[in-house]
Amino acid sequence: MKNKVVREIISWVMVIAIAFAAATFINKVIIFKVEVPTGSMENTIMIGDRVITLRLSYLFKDPQRGDIIVFPFPDDEKVDYIKRIIGLPGDTVEGIDGYVYINGEKLEESYVTSTLDNNFGPYVVPEDSYFMMGDNRDISEDSRYWDNKFVKRSKIIGKALFKYPDFTWFKN
Repeated sequence: MKNKVVREIISWVMVIAIAFAAATFINKVIIFKVEVPTGSMENTIMIGDRVITLRLSYLFKDPQRGDIIVFPFPDDEKVDYIKRIIGLPGDTVEGIDGYVYINGEKLEESYVTSTLDNNFGPYVVPEDSYFMMGDNRDISEDSRYWDNKFVKRSKIIGKALFKYPDFTWFKN
């Protein structure tokens, strides 16, 4: 009887250990959870929203304009940021009269609810780097204001998939 109880306890400890190891692996290699502290991505992502990002999103494909990504802030890599990719490698990005222009063409952005307050740029995005902006342009501290203007591809932690608990999927 005593051996049966010990075996049962050991089996439960093994199940818990395997579950813990699997959760740790998934969190370190596959997904990343972020809680959004600011309104820089409103109305797409609100203050306090929790977002799941996929670390493996760019394993076989390049980041695209419009993707929402998580990355270490280029001026202080201890802080993670979540922003939208606006400029791709080789692009010239500038803000003129309230709108963003990519290579001289106005960028259509259905997710932005207001125009820019100030002109910026032009900035030429280096190879293997990206120009980032928040959707709430009036309050977003983004590439326009950083000392290190661009996010290197190698620094991208993951692509935002959905916010929870309402499980709203992101669409470009």
